[in-house]
Amino acid sequence: MYNFIFHNPTKLIFGKDTIKELSKEIPKEKHTLLLYGKGSIKTNGVYEQIKNALAGYKITEFPGISPNPKYELLMEAVKLIKQEKIDFLLAVGGGSVLDGTKFIAAAVNYRGNDPWEIVAHQAPISEALPIGTVLTLPATGSEMNCGAVISKASTPDKLGFGHPLLYPKFSILDPTTTFSLPHEQTANGITDAFIHVTEQYLTYPCNTPLQDRMAEGILLTLLESAPKVFANPHDYAIRANLMLASTLALNDWLSAGTAGDWTTHSLGHELTAKFGLDHAKTLAIILPNLLEYKRQQKHAKLLQYAQRVWQINVGSDDAKITQAITKTREFFESLGIKTRLSQYGIDKTAIPEIVKQLERHACAKLGENGDITLEDSANILLMSL
Repeated sequence: MYNFIFHNPTKLIFGKDTIKELSKEIPKEKHTLLLYGKGSIKTNGVYEQIKNALAGYKITEFPGISPNPKYELLMEAVKLIKQEKIDFLLAVGGGSVLDGTKFIAAAVNYRGNDPWEIVAHQAPISEALPIGTVLTLPATGSEMNCGAVISKASTPDKLGFGHPLLYPKFSILDPTTTFSLPHEQTANGITDAFIHVTEQYLTYPCNTPLQDRMAEGILLTLLESAPKVFANPHDYAIRANLMLASTLALNDWLSAGTAGDWTTHSLGHELTAKFGLDHAKTLAIILPNLLEYKRQQKHAKLLQYAQRVWQINVGSDDAKITQAITKTREFFESLGIKTRLSQYGIDKTAIPEIVKQLERHACAKLGENGDITLEDSANILLMSL
């Protein structure tokens, strides 16, 4: 196990009817900016609950944050905050709203030339507005980490950044807010959480049995809950397990003392930036082929994955690994997610441009060993057609 420092200051408020706790978490003297997406919170009852909980508060609203939040729109929120002297941000929605809010929090008092530098060049920030969240779409884990991914409309860029100042002060997770999620959003969320875990787990042995068991427990929970939630979308227990699993999939614990391989996300971000594919769909396309391509380097953990997660205990080690990779792809497909680039109308002519983008974004050496070159990335993309 490698040395590590773990610090996660986010207060998690979990369970039914917890939105009313907002008034205990946001000081009444704060001028709060309520940020959300395209308005689903006004049809599922969440908006009304928030307004009731914060009755008497000074609240300004900023709606319209879309999937893959765009820098240009987020800068409009920065301008509004300065004009209205807002001093607290409340993000309500899924990962895109939360990620966008984190960027806004960092950009408001950024002292450099262009806040995009925070994303593109990991420029340092010295202060950030406080953030609270009400999660309505479990997927990214952004409600309990300090990272975010932001896109730029004017260029094909989708990049991640993070800073300890961007941990939410609190996050409210009420599983009932997810009852009305469409099938596709639920499937995307499960896929995103599943792959967050595998990218911290399917590397090489680090003598971290506790972290491994935690990862395997989350994967098993996702596998077991997925068919149940589609059969019973209003089952509180199932939604609660999915919500918590998605949060724990990326709240820093699984990566403590271990190696990570975020190649799937790096390649997936480029596919989203260029073709507009849903984030989770790009991950489902890449992961099975990455595992196959690097199966020798990942042999020990893939075998463990096959045995402990998929309960594959018959056949040679190589046969078990092959079956586990196949079952991984089949799981995504069982959710209704296509796992081939060609199924989205993308052919091999697109690969050189994707590789150029990887190089431009300093992704020429990926993987837990830093040995996935641009040529390797091209080969993985070819396997993904």
